[in-house]
Amino acid sequence: MASVLVVEDDQFVRSALIRHLTEASHTVRSVGTALEALREVAHHRFDVVILDLGLPDLDGAEALKMLRGITDVPVIIATARDDEAEIVRLLNDGADDYLTKPFSVEHLSARMAAVLRRARSSGEAPPSREIRVGGLAIDPLRRQAALDGTALDLTRREFDLLAFLAGRPGVVVPRKELLAEVWQQSYGDDQTIDVHLSWLRRKLGETAARPRYLHTLRGVGVKLEPPREPQP
Repeated sequence: MASVLVVEDDQFVRSALIRHLTEASHTVRSVGTALEALREVAHHRFDVVILDLGLPDLDGAEALKMLRGITDVPVIIATARDDEAEIVRLLNDGADDYLTKPFSVEHLSARMAAVLRRARSSGEAPPSREIRVGGLAIDPLRRQAALDGTALDLTRREFDLLAFLAGRPGVVVPRKELLAEVWQQSYGDDQTIDVHLSWLRRKLGETAARPRYLHTLRGVGVKLEPPREPQP
């Protein structure tokens, strides 16, 4: 059972979500505006927030940024928008997952279960030792990473992905394993992984065409290894 905040201004959709979640034994509170959502999060503890983007007072993307300023509660975006660039922005701004309307209650349940598993696993004790790969230094306990002595500003999921790959230097990790271990999902498409790899590469000062640390083997997986020394 989870404590869920539904942020949805469409009364029909809102009622259907409340009914489904309540029948699944979750505790549900609901609001119809972004400002109400911020007040709820400030005064109550939730396990997950389901956030609509088309809110009457403030766009959901802006509401997400404001939520991230006060809480790290997992947020699932529920939207009728399917623009890839916007989805990338939402993930980079801190969304944990997204669903494109219309979606089934079974699909919502599966995504919620995955997000809640990730949240629970992130609370487990991480490895205590610092991980070093080339110029990368990763501190799992403090959740800090640095490249050549300069701190990296990573989102929660970017850090999780980097730390997981760095803990297996030189090993090609299949995408299914990344979904299972980093995202706690047994299924899914490759877009989520690609989005986070793209942003992570930017912060490491590399590209997919000219990789230094992150190497993608098409159809196989991803590996992290120290940069090769230039040939004399």
